[in-house]
Amino acid sequence: MDVHVRDLRYFVAVAEELSFTKAAVRLFIAQPSLSKQIRRLETVLRVALFDRDHRTVALTAAGAALLPQARQVIGQWEAAQRALADAAAAERRTLTVGFHTRIGRGLLPRVTAAMATALPQWRLLFRQIAWSDPTVGLDSGEVDVAVAWLPVPEGFPRKVVATEDRWVALPAGHRLATREAVPLSELAGEPFIALPRSAGPLREFWLGNDRSPAPARVVAEAETAEESLEAVGSGLGVALLSAGNAQIYQRDDIVCRPVTGLAPAELAVVWRAGEERHAVRVFVEACERCLCDGG
Repeated sequence: MDVHVRDLRYFVAVAEELSFTKAAVRLFIAQPSLSKQIRRLETVLRVALFDRDHRTVALTAAGAALLPQARQVIGQWEAAQRALADAAAAERRTLTVGFHTRIGRGLLPRVTAAMATALPQWRLLFRQIAWSDPTVGLDSGEVDVAVAWLPVPEGFPRKVVATEDRWVALPAGHRLATREAVPLSELAGEPFIALPRSAGPLREFWLGNDRSPAPARVVAEAETAEESLEAVGSGLGVALLSAGNAQIYQRDDIVCRPVTGLAPAELAVVWRAGEERHAVRVFVEACERCLCDGG
């Protein structure tokens, strides 16, 4: 059985963190899944890569020997991905932009116009990516650049272009729907619609768990913003969203109110480390001008 690059990424993360817990957070996956993948890699290689006990994790001699080779393979694969993306983009002159939620905010027409001026032979293609991929399609190479809500996994450079308060989407007729603003404490015990577990810290952020003294009570998961709001509209639960998205996703069966006691959300342009394509730089700069400077 062949070893996949993903398996090597998992191995390198554990080797660098010397902690399955920290590596799982860094990789945006569940710790049991990470442990299972490492055991699978050891089985395929027929060697132990880590010495483990209840408190410590250490590389074995075999693990120490594999580490520089694994880093080299990952680096070569990333270089190959960039070369392929460059060749494909240059051939079709298309920049694919990933997003989780509708971008709105007047950004698309302004950035499209800016790109048309700077790169008249290029076009933008926008692709919605499920919440289950916290890299918004960047890690898989599905997109060239993304407009995403933070946090995103480490290793992806980003430029914050907008900061918005977090609001809560409530079913019409909810007991809190008549409030002008909802304190975070009032949401304790409410049923929440969550992002998938694979979204990692992003899921926790949109549950308000970064500021709440107790974890939110999750009753369902949604892959997209549309799925989440459909669940809210049906009365299944509540969900957090940004102030701008509260306007973009208006529905008759949902009431949105600002939440006090939460830090604001940050919208950013995100790209792959080592990205050097001129088209990506032009897009990032256009987004920064259009949102940060109000167009």
